[in-house]
Parts: sequence; structure tokens; C-alpha cells
Amino acid sequence: MANFYTDHPEIKFQLESNKLLERIAELKERNYADAEAFDYAPSDYADALDSYDRVCELTGDICANIIAPNAEDVDAEGPHCENGRVRYASKTYENLDATVKAGLCGVTMPRRYGGLNFPNTVYTAINEMIATADAGFENIWSLQDCIETLYEFGNEDQRQRFVPRVCGGETMSMDLTEPDAGSDLQSVMLKATYSEEEGCWLLNGCKRFITNGDSDIHLVLARSEEGTKDGRGLSMFIYDKRQGGVNVRRIENKLGIHGSPTCELVYKNAKAELCGSRKLGLIKYVMALMNGARLGIAAQSVGLCQAAYNEGLAYAKDRKQFGTAIINFPAVYDMLALMKAKLDAGRSLLYATARYVDIYKCLEDIERERKLTPEERQECKKYAKLADSFTPLAKGMNSEYANQNTYDSIQIHGGSGFMLEYACQRLYRDARITSIYEGTTQLQTVAAIRYVTNGFYSQVIADMFAETEIAPEYAALKARVEQMAEKFNAAVAKVNELKNDEFKDFCSRHLYEMAADTIMSILILGDATKRPDLFNDSARVYVRYAAAEVEKHSDFVADATPEDLANYRK
Repeated sequence: MANFYTDHPEIKFQLESNKLLERIAELKERNYADAEAFDYAPSDYADALDSYDRVCELTGDICANIIAPNAEDVDAEGPHCENGRVRYASKTYENLDATVKAGLCGVTMPRRYGGLNFPNTVYTAINEMIATADAGFENIWSLQDCIETLYEFGNEDQRQRFVPRVCGGETMSMDLTEPDAGSDLQSVMLKATYSEEEGCWLLNGCKRFITNGDSDIHLVLARSEEGTKDGRGLSMFIYDKRQGGVNVRRIENKLGIHGSPTCELVYKNAKAELCGSRKLGLIKYVMALMNGARLGIAAQSVGLCQAAYNEGLAYAKDRKQFGTAIINFPAVYDMLALMKAKLDAGRSLLYATARYVDIYKCLEDIERERKLTPEERQECKKYAKLADSFTPLAKGMNSEYANQNTYDSIQIHGGSGFMLEYACQRLYRDARITSIYEGTTQLQTVAAIRYVTNGFYSQVIADMFAETEIAPEYAALKARVEQMAEKFNAAVAKVNELKNDEFKDFCSRHLYEMAADTIMSILILGDATKRPDLFNDSARVYVRYAAAEVEKHSDFVADATPEDLANYRK
């Protein structure tokens, strides 16, 4: 029987091959103290790994044998809006029922609230597999991750009331964007007014493009400070659907991810409660919320890359032209090899990022219980910076790879790929949003560029070379990556020397991709050193591809001048 975990050993490798996971498990389990209070809590690292492995295998079974077979029907039917409420496609309820019964809710939440207390790295693996099965359903399932923000910034009473509900299977959404406030969230105008009579906040206004907008529990960005027009007047609120006051005006008719309802919501005196402190909604809480969401989209993108590769490979093996399977044609196996290389390199970047997030998030959680030691404080600071710098790379590059791989999957299918009978067209439609929502690739570049110009990525690359074991048989490839790093550093130096902000922004996408290509090349060489049976081919293909990409970007930056900007302005 098919299983999206055991059939793809690369996922297990990413979970278990890095020594950081042992440190993460130790922090997450508080040195395994839960074993005394919960009979299903692990007593040591080996026990924790076994728990992760068992849940991932269960997820892989559900994905392969329930969610994936339902995907075409869900895509065709989609959700409906009935009397101001969302009704999912019928088979979406089967998917939800299966994941809830399997206990795949509240994955990262502490056991005292009914969660699994798993690291974000394991949650990422589950997320990836669900996206491989159906990226639209992944949008509904993965928004449980919003509970991280409520857990982090809400009070204990709110945690006790809301976290167990999500662990029990209730859904969440983050209600941020509005008709006149998309990427520019400072322009949010949904009004929050405190009612002394009701003893709560009342929300009034409209939200648009809200994924899973008729969820059970909403995190809502609203303007709490009358007379303000910028981000300092915004706060975060918790809205409980049981309270009423929010209706779905319509469900958007989208190109892809049809199973996921994207809603326009109308708030009319909707009762809500403040999450955290006033005025920090955008400045602090949305930033935390968005970083988690961006890691989630990176996982969704890797899942789509895997699905696209699966479909392309299967078709190429089966389809015969001129008396032979088309997988034997260089033009086809070249595409498949590059698809697999992008998948493997992007996945390695995804899990590296997830591990960095885990370390600092665990330490921040421990700090709520006790004072961190100086060593722990330094560790937290180190990994928080790594997480912040790697998240835009993981989200931006993997979403672009998802678009490229799904495009190539259709190309391998030829004319059949243009027909609705084949899954590759759905994957292509689903992938298109990944480089747009939760921050476009252009905004990921904006988030990353300071780490380019201040030399942080250059130092990370140098540290990775020093710390990553690369086998002698990859010495020539390592030398090419070292040349890539030199070209990246030269391009950064040129941009910095000119001290022209507009020119820096103009070159930023090129610098961003050079950094990402170099980092992923080192990661995939490290993976191939540990498991050549899994990654040898991808390492050799990816480094050659990445070297050509870096050369292209290097030439662009080397030749560009501030005077060239006039040729691009329209």
C-alpha cells in the first residue's frame, strides 16, 4: 500500500540526519520530564524519534490513501457559501475526519492542552506530506499553526480555552488583509471598539482574501486606536465563531487550491478579545504569525514539488513514443533530473530553517518558565537570527521551484498535460499562489536583503563550508560552490560600495538568489555525503544548475550601473 512517508525516504533523512534534532527534542521535552505525567510521552531521544516516525508513517498512509484520492473530487466540487457560512466540498469532510481521528491536530502544542508536543520540524514533515496529497486541503489543515501565535502571546486563560479546541480538531484562520490593505497591512481599517456594556471588544468592517475564513477561531488584525492610520494603531484580537457576528459575503472563484475557501468576511459588532497588548498587532504579533505561515508555505511548496515530480516520472515511464518510453529521451530525463534536484535542495533548505525555528522557539518557551542561562540566551539569539534570515529564502525559493516543477510536469505530459483528466494541471494551478500569498517572492527579497548587505549570508556560507562534511568525491563540485560564494561576495561588495538604495533594491533579487543557490548547494552536498544513495544524482545536477544561475546573476550585477535604472522605469 502506498505511503507518502515510507515511499519518500528523503523526508525521514531530513528529520533524523541532523544532530540539531536531538537538541530540539531535549528542549521541547524539558529533558523528557513529561514522561512522568503522560504515559505516551517519550522518555529519551530514541523514544521521541520513534514517536515522530510512527506519526509520520500514519500521516503518510492517510495522505496516500485518503487525501490524495479525494483531491480531484475536491478540486472539481470546491466549497460553497450558504446563508453566510462555508460548506466544504463533501470529501474535505472525509479528510478532516481522518486527520482528527489520527490526532494530527495541535501537533506542536504541549500535552497539557491535548497536543502532541512535537517539534516544528516534525510538523513541517506532516505539512509537506499533506500538501503532496492536496495543497488545497493543506491550507485548511495547516492553519492550526495560528495557535502558535495565540499560545505565544495570549494569556493562560486564553490558552486553556482555545488551545485544547484546536488540538481537538477545530479550525483556525488569520484575518489580516482587506480590500485596500493587501501587502500594506499598515492600511488595515477594520475597527475595534471596546464596549463597557458588553465587557468586550466589538469588531466592525470587512476582510478579504481570508483563507479558511469561516473557521472556528480567528486571529484578527484590527484598528484599536481611534485616529491612527499606521501600524502603531493596530492590535490583534481573538474572535470565536460561537459568538456570532461574522458572515461570509462570498467565496472567491480562484485559479487553484479550490478545496480551500478564500473568503470575504463582514464583521458586524462581532465580539472579540484582545490577544496580547494593544498597539502591537502588526509590529509584533503579525510578524510572528507571518513567519510561521511562510514556513508553512515553504512546506506546501516542497509538497507540490514532490507531487509534480511523482506525476512527471510516472507518466514518462509509461508513455511511449517512437517505440520507447519517453523517460529514455535526454530532453525528458534532463527535466526530471532537474525537478528532483530542485526538490531535494529546496527540501534541505526547508528543514534547516525548521530546525533553526525550533531551537529559538523552544528556548523562548522555556524562558516563560525560568530564566535562561547566559549560554542558552546566546543560543536563542543565534538561532533566532538564522531562522529570520533563512525563512524568506525557504519560502521564496521553494515557491518558485513549485511553479517551475509543476510547469515542467505538464511539459513532460505534452498535450495530455493540458487536459483536466491529468493531475499535473491541478498541481500547476495550485502552485501558482505559493509565490504570491503570505508575502510575494519580491517581499521575501525585501525581508532578506539586509542579511545580504550586512554580510550575514556571507558569514553563514563561510561557516557552512567549515562545518559541513563534504566527501572527497565531491571535491570538484565543492570548488564550484566556493567560486559561487566568491562571485556572490563580489556582487555584494559592488552594491555596497555604490551606496545607492534604489540600485541596491534593483539588484536585490539577483543577490537574494545567489545567496540561496549557494546555501542550497552546500546543503545538498552535505546530504549526498551522508546518503549518496539518495542524493548523489541531485547534488551533481543541482550544483551545476546553481553555478549557472549564480553566473547569470553575477554578470547582471557586474554590468549594471545606477544609470541603467532609467532604462527600466516606465
